[in-house]
Amino acid sequence: MVHVQQKFAVSERRACRTLQHCRATHQYVGHRFKDEESLRTRIIELARTYSRYGYRRIAALLQREGWTVNHKRVERIWRQEGLKVPQKQPKRARLWLANGSCVRKRPAYPHHVWSYDFVMDRTQDSRPLKMLVVLDEYSRECLAIEVQRRLTSQSVQEVLGRLFLQHGCPAYIRSDNGPEFIAHALRAWYQQLEVSPLFIEPGSPWENGYVESFNGKLRDELLNGEIFFTLREAQIMLERWRRQYNTYRPHSALGYRPPVPETREFIAHQMA
Repeated sequence: MVHVQQKFAVSERRACRTLQHCRATHQYVGHRFKDEESLRTRIIELARTYSRYGYRRIAALLQREGWTVNHKRVERIWRQEGLKVPQKQPKRARLWLANGSCVRKRPAYPHHVWSYDFVMDRTQDSRPLKMLVVLDEYSRECLAIEVQRRLTSQSVQEVLGRLFLQHGCPAYIRSDNGPEFIAHALRAWYQQLEVSPLFIEPGSPWENGYVESFNGKLRDELLNGEIFFTLREAQIMLERWRRQYNTYRPHSALGYRPPVPETREFIAHQMA
């Protein structure tokens, strides 16, 4: 079948009104930005380097580098190149009391509430790696990732003692009911320092949501993609990732800013 185009002696305005078609759309002529190809190349480079970042986080990195670009343009190029957007985790319900108040203590200022937890992994020879993660819930800063073959309540106290000297004591510290966290010596030490421990309900990890979310990012962005051959290699890689997380990685809950920008670290170093 041959389609024959016919021309009618009507104005563009009347034709658009008859077809209920926007004239602005009809008259629009697409154009390409001068930096389109260089931007496309940079987006692919960032997506390759940070394979678990979505287009919004990539857009924040580009803006930090000086590109004049919004997330919509990045998304368009992102989809054209077939890059995969990480799927969001389903929301989980919190534990509520009968009166509707939330059990979980909310952080109100930096170093108000800390949370800590263990993450497990293995080196290539199947020997265990145990990681103690300590997080400031207000700023989302990862204060420490201590990696050893074995960590006890005494190890936890040593790591926290070092952090208390560096940052001061928090008002509260949140954890699950693991034996390393409920040891009598550790709780007596908290009482002396006037630090109040907050223990979540057994089987309710969502009550420790900040550190659980961090643990998911740690496993997704590093542990699932790296093979550690030695304990020392794991310690170096995890410390490098922790510094990147604190000073470079855009955090969606902080308006796509990192928890501890490098400028803050530089100013603190200068003042010291």
